[in-house]
Amino acid sequence: MTEPESLSRVWLITGCSSGFGLALASTVLSRGQRVIATARQPSTLDDLAARFPGTCRALALDVTDAAQVKTVVAQAAGAFGRLDVVVNNAGYGLVGALEELGPEQIARNFDTNFFGALDVIRETLPILRAQGSGHIVNISAAAVISNYAGFSIYGATKWALEGVSESLAAELKPLGIKVTIVQPGPFRTDFIGRSLERADSHIADYDRSSGKFLRFLETMDGRQPGDPARAAEAIMAAVESETPPLRLVLGKYANDKTRKKLAEAERERAAWEPVGLAADCLPPPSPQAQ
Repeated sequence: MTEPESLSRVWLITGCSSGFGLALASTVLSRGQRVIATARQPSTLDDLAARFPGTCRALALDVTDAAQVKTVVAQAAGAFGRLDVVVNNAGYGLVGALEELGPEQIARNFDTNFFGALDVIRETLPILRAQGSGHIVNISAAAVISNYAGFSIYGATKWALEGVSESLAAELKPLGIKVTIVQPGPFRTDFIGRSLERADSHIADYDRSSGKFLRFLETMDGRQPGDPARAAEAIMAAVESETPPLRLVLGKYANDKTRKKLAEAERERAAWEPVGLAADCLPPPSPQAQ
């Protein structure tokens, strides 16, 4: 069932050529809502635009190009007269031990996963503030719940995005704008096969750590437990909620991982609490002791 145009949300989604972006755009459009779908190669969006000619606008966007981000956000706001949901999905993985990664690889990963999302957010905020409403959805990763050997930089880009998102949520709450971080576990997308860059160099000493993790990822490709279409439904449910979560944890794997991480963090905190508390300034002596 479709919504009347006056009630349907307008979504701007980055990275729609495949994976979560394509699944989310398809789900949103099938519900009668409107989407500005972006990808570096807009031809990858031809089928999506053809299936939903009245409600889908496909635009070319490389989020590392700040000038293009500015232009596309202006076009997106003009396409349907408003913006309601901004989804920062564009990104890719980078795997390898920290010592194996080249400086250019590290910079590119931050430019796409973190600074690219930052530029999209900063360009859309004036529009959302003027409306007094909106929802920013930032796609994170299970690597932020607890990171893996070999995902140091990829995890760091997502940690940085989550840090910004937490502060942003507090800044925007009085303005009627919401923020949700999505933490997906392994989902059956082409992330491993198409969107995972390998380290420039190889150091045999890391074969038992980051190398082992890469081999695990490659064996998992195509057998991940998560369903992107169901992930899209979950994201839509969060956006449509009156009380959306700051963090939406997707899939059993990520939920189990979160539960385990929180329990381990509390055990460690409690074990070291006496040492940590002793770091405060000593209280002033009581009058009776003087």
